Amino acid sequence: MYTDYYKLRDEPFLLTPDERFYFESSVHSQAMAHLTYGLQRGEGFIVITGDVGAGKTTLVKRLIAKIDPNKVVAAHVVTTLLSGHDLLRMVAAALSLRDLPADKAGVLLRLQSFFEATHRQGRRALLIVDEAQNLSESALEELRMLSNIQVGNAAPFQSFLVGQPQFRRIISSNDLEQLRQRVIASYHLGPLSIAECGNYLKHRLKQVGWNGDPAFEQSATEALHRHTGGIPRRINTLGNRLMMLGFLDELHVFTGQEVDRVAADLQNEMNGADEPEMPAENYANVRTLALNGNLTTRLIGIEQRLAQQETFMRRAGMFIQDFFSMRGTDAS
Repeated sequence: MYTDYYKLRDEPFLLTPDERFYFESSVHSQAMAHLTYGLQRGEGFIVITGDVGAGKTTLVKRLIAKIDPNKVVAAHVVTTLLSGHDLLRMVAAALSLRDLPADKAGVLLRLQSFFEATHRQGRRALLIVDEAQNLSESALEELRMLSNIQVGNAAPFQSFLVGQPQFRRIISSNDLEQLRQRVIASYHLGPLSIAECGNYLKHRLKQVGWNGDPAFEQSATEALHRHTGGIPRRINTLGNRLMMLGFLDELHVFTGQEVDRVAADLQNEMNGADEPEMPAENYANVRTLALNGNLTTRLIGIEQRLAQQETFMRRAGMFIQDFFSMRGTDAS
């Protein structure tokens, strides 16, 4: 409902990766440069790592949108814990190969035939593996073997491996030395700076028609960065809740105080979670208020929530009434 209140075309802070919202931060620009370099080389492996929510999948979707399909056949797969044979079948399916043989040798022959046919067309195949930290050593070895395929002196196939930071430990195994020798570039996607955090916030809002309402004071940007560590998905989570608070409380300017308030509520909700989205250390400034408050503080919190709910119901009722009024019908 806050989209109507702030006159936005859509929600600006959806958690689903969307290439439309790609933000060219310094770290994302560097990561894209590594991927583009890999495309130009046309061989080997490129490794990109980043924390959960750092924007890896959005980066990949942006890259795929820029690729010329007349030159590169791109396949994007998101891995689970697969055996080497199962991964080969997933790769073949991602490249639109159908009616695959049941045996591994047959799948490999189909892939090789596809690479050769693609090469004759003046194109090559690119496999982008997302969540690469889930790959077993046997699956990684199968990808290395695929990279051995040549047509003449050309490599018709290459892989980009995108995963969480632990993937770097996986490929450091002694058993994967041959794969490491084929990695031509690697990059770790770090967090946004404070300034980039503010620009990221405004960038996403502008994509849905933001005209400056609501406004964000510098203290709000600083608080957002402090609570999220500069991780885009965490910014989205906190930003979405912040916009809902603005709708409920009829706010048109956000300060650090509102961000702290929403962050404390989120942390309270996540206290029982095994893997909280936001690290607890980022909430040091609000944890004391959230967890160590006396009975009076807790009662005040309950009263505030009840007031929010009452405001929400009132505004929801107004929204429904306006909707039916425009249709010329009675909401009752």
